[in-house]
Amino acid sequence: MEVLYGLHPVEEAIRSGSRRLDHVSVARERRDERLENLIQLCRSAGVRVSLEPKDQLTRLAKTDAHQGVLAVVKEREFLTVEDLMKPKPEGEYRFFLALDGVEDPHNLGALIRTADGAGVDGVILPERRSAPVTGTVAKTSAGASEHVRIARVTNLVRSLEQLKQKNVWVLGLDERGSPDYMDFDFKTDCILVLGREGAGLHDLVKKTCDHLLRIPMAGMVSSLNVSVAGAVVMYEAMRQRRPVAEPVLKPKKKLKGLGS
Repeated sequence: MEVLYGLHPVEEAIRSGSRRLDHVSVARERRDERLENLIQLCRSAGVRVSLEPKDQLTRLAKTDAHQGVLAVVKEREFLTVEDLMKPKPEGEYRFFLALDGVEDPHNLGALIRTADGAGVDGVILPERRSAPVTGTVAKTSAGASEHVRIARVTNLVRSLEQLKQKNVWVLGLDERGSPDYMDFDFKTDCILVLGREGAGLHDLVKKTCDHLLRIPMAGMVSSLNVSVAGAVVMYEAMRQRRPVAEPVLKPKKKLKGLGS
């Protein structure tokens, strides 16, 4: 079993229905509308609720950032690359995110939250040299980790090659790459690969990429934090893929002359 803590992660775990919840513990010391709404959500979902001292929740969560809420849930069952390749409606393209050695749980949580917001079809994480999907990741992702489809793979390069065989373009992000990310046409099946904090992509992963995109930097610093860089590119892909809305024609106003 695993521990989730914080209002948003526990709420989203209940709403997603992706994992069985053993029970939810709430702090006796906290009483407010948000907590009462969560307790009602638990009762509607048939989840057992227990009242515990705040110190007990801090001990179980191993942090005092639990907001007075903690859930004991079944361990996550990760998907495979094949699971992620579900059919898309005609005219829509797959967009995945792969992380090559992101070890900071806060960066991982932030990237998963952005992936959910940008409509990413799935996230691929290597089993080694990667932050585990813990309660800290769930808290940082504001519960998005309970909704995003996540695959764990033994060998990231082999998985990228597997996707290439299915006509998925592999796009690495590198400060020395070309072209700029804004100049790439994301209206195709593709996967964005982000590298380690500070060090970037591993050499073999970089060689596997079909394109290396860059984010132009106007200041003295050469690159962005990995979670910020990922957000920039994911939302550019989302922008390009968004259907063009028909312009709304406003009725012309009758012009009035002076003195009318």
